[in-house]
Amino acid sequence: MPLAKEIKTKVIEENHIHEGDTGSPEVQIAILTRRIIMLNSHLNINKHDQSSRRGLLKMVGQRRRLLNYLRGKDMGRYLAITEKLSLRQK
Repeated sequence: MPLAKEIKTKVIEENHIHEGDTGSPEVQIAILTRRIIMLNSHLNINKHDQSSRRGLLKMVGQRRRLLNYLRGKDMGRYLAITEKLSLRQK
């Protein structure tokens, strides 16, 4: 379930570091967070959709790895993105 182009563009604009930035950890985490929210609402309606549940778990793991990378590289950026996206910190 991909994001619509307009939604993805808006998420990138809100979280980019510099103009043309589409691959920084902050942007990737924000896109994954938006996709996780959408897939979570789909799974609330379709409780027996196991293939989508597996995809959700893979996305959550990918986001966790990106957050761990960012935490090790720059704690200030990690705290900023977790605060901005209202993510729990460990």
